[in-house]
Amino acid sequence: MKVHEKIRFMRQSKGWSQEDMADKLNLSVNGYANIERGETDVQISRLEKIAETFGMELLELFNFGEKNVFYLATDNHQNNENNANCKNLQSISFSDDKKELEHELEKARMQRLLLQQKDKEIAYLKEINSLMKK
Repeated sequence: MKVHEKIRFMRQSKGWSQEDMADKLNLSVNGYANIERGETDVQISRLEKIAETFGMELLELFNFGEKNVFYLATDNHQNNENNANCKNLQSISFSDDKKELEHELEKARMQRLLLQQKDKEIAYLKEINSLMKK
């Protein structure tokens, strides 16, 4: 399951419309719909906000539906006066994929730090080079 499909599934399981999600994320409905259709690249910060809106960690959102055991039981009782009374039970059991994702995130952080260090080193070498030319 792709991330945008997971986002749509989670929104629907909460009983929220695309308009509801767009409001919660301070996005236009069209902008949010593009995310759910997988038509836009979503920044990590936006994905973190989406996960937070669902009350979960980003890794849980990524890991959702991937070699996991997922059980969703819904008990709906229609009531003419209140329109609906819904109870949702969700039980998610995550496999070792979470550890793998955490490892990949740590690798990405380390690569970013190495790139930052490389940039500093290049700037330092350029400064030395310009001093040597004088």
